[in-house]
Amino acid sequence: MADLQDRMKQAVALAAVDQISNGMVLGLGSGSTAALMIKELGARLSDGRLQNIVGVTTSFQGEVLAAELGIPLKALNAIERIDLAIDGADEVDPGFQLIKGGGACHVQEKLVARRADRFVVVVDSSKLVERLNLEFLLPVEVLPGAWRQVQAELAALGGAAELRMALRKAGPVVTDQGNLVLDVRFGGGISDPVGLEATLNNIPGVLENGLFVNLADQVLVGEIVAGQPVVRDLVKA
Repeated sequence: MADLQDRMKQAVALAAVDQISNGMVLGLGSGSTAALMIKELGARLSDGRLQNIVGVTTSFQGEVLAAELGIPLKALNAIERIDLAIDGADEVDPGFQLIKGGGACHVQEKLVARRADRFVVVVDSSKLVERLNLEFLLPVEVLPGAWRQVQAELAALGGAAELRMALRKAGPVVTDQGNLVLDVRFGGGISDPVGLEATLNNIPGVLENGLFVNLADQVLVGEIVAGQPVVRDLVKA
């Protein structure tokens, strides 16, 4: 089963790289499927199938991988535009609204997605949901000195929030921006992603949240059909 999962991720990563053309400025996403995409991009640059590519990464992890593969990189402030951003998601609803932030990189991910002319999301079929937040918790990045205050304000909005703790170190997860993450569940899921994103970002102490609304242009879904990996190109509801 693990081999099939890997093959499925590889298939959707290849389908995303097939959309890259010479001379593009690319947003390079985070997570396991995005890592496979970055590796394939590096291979195509190395053998000359792609040329004159510049990458803008969404995480320190992606920056290290791209640098190891020799992919030219620039900072977000150093580029005028991004032609295409490719990234994963933790949940995708029928309207192409997303929850991201399982890897605590959602601030930079949202900056890159917002800057891109096209934003392509690569996922496996387990990430497709009818309503956001019924299963996956919503990440909210907060200033370290404000997490308890923000937690209380989230509770007033009906959200149960817990500080995300690190797995291999003592203490909480610290983001690339030096902040903390509250993982939030709203009872019954999120019925109005657009309104909730704005409400959350207006809470003092909140830097950003993991709702990606009206950003995704295309969703490529990896699936296993008759024992073989296939890629489905979703149409927005």
